[in-house]
Amino acid sequence: MKNRKAWLAVFGAAAALLLVPPLVTAGGEETGPQIRGLRMMVPNSPGGGYDITARTAVKAVEDAGLNGNVEVFNLPGAGGTVGLGRLVNERGNGKLAMSMGLGVVGSVYTNKSPSSLQDTTAVAKLTEESDIIVVSKDSPYQTIQQLVGAWKADPGSVPVGGGSAPGGPDHLAPMLMAQAAGIPPTRVNYIPFDGGGELMASVLGGKVAFGVSGIGETRDQIDAGALRALAVTGPVRVPGIDAPTLQESGVDVAFTNWRGIVAPPGLSDSDRERLIGLFTRLQDTPQWQEALQRNGWTPAFQPGDEFAAFLKTENDRVASVLKELGLA
Repeated sequence: MKNRKAWLAVFGAAAALLLVPPLVTAGGEETGPQIRGLRMMVPNSPGGGYDITARTAVKAVEDAGLNGNVEVFNLPGAGGTVGLGRLVNERGNGKLAMSMGLGVVGSVYTNKSPSSLQDTTAVAKLTEESDIIVVSKDSPYQTIQQLVGAWKADPGSVPVGGGSAPGGPDHLAPMLMAQAAGIPPTRVNYIPFDGGGELMASVLGGKVAFGVSGIGETRDQIDAGALRALAVTGPVRVPGIDAPTLQESGVDVAFTNWRGIVAPPGLSDSDRERLIGLFTRLQDTPQWQEALQRNGWTPAFQPGDEFAAFLKTENDRVASVLKELGLA
């Protein structure tokens, strides 16, 4: 009888341990590095740069065993500022993060958003990448020089599409191109799309003469022969893309985009460090390294406070450029 009671006591203790989640304290707060119930917001449509970055990073996180299932959801609108407003309103929520980039910095100005990136918790800058100038395979433009020549002759008849709202990278890049080519920015016929997915459909359908977007949004169509790459906006050529830089082509512009992760304001120190730690651990995983190479992304990791300082600098830079172009 004593042995039976002892066995039941051991069994009961073991069962109690199994019933308590391993990363949760009695008060319900996670103590391990994983973030249960983590959600990643994408503030533009599926297929855009923020969407590709978010889903790629989340898959690498999950495949590397750094975290359990992470839900990715889209909340597009107003160049990313609808999502930004939602994020800022989720004050103290350590289970929510948002994929974002340079486009949101500009959209805050052009959409007169009541919320700014200064209101968020900076988690990590992840990547940089060149923008790319593409046309459909049926386009008459075979080279960037031909395109710029036609654009200069009649800017209004050569519409350019971008996967970001005015003030975003896909808008700033062609505006800087126009300025360098001697085209007044006010004469540029820029058509914004809510992400690279919508933009590529319009380029392929001939609704715009050319598109400006990220490498990740265009590489598959370039590889398939549906799109023709005319030039990249960065200072160096992109491996695997048969296109010169703008500077090589006589257009004195060197421009790169970047993307990162922010979270709601008012996080506890432990929640903030847990999010920063997750994306810090991601950097050295083979899954993330392969994703960087596949998408043509340049690693540009900056955690926490470093990223916050960078965001402040970018905010000031974009405001200056928009004012110079008469857009802010």
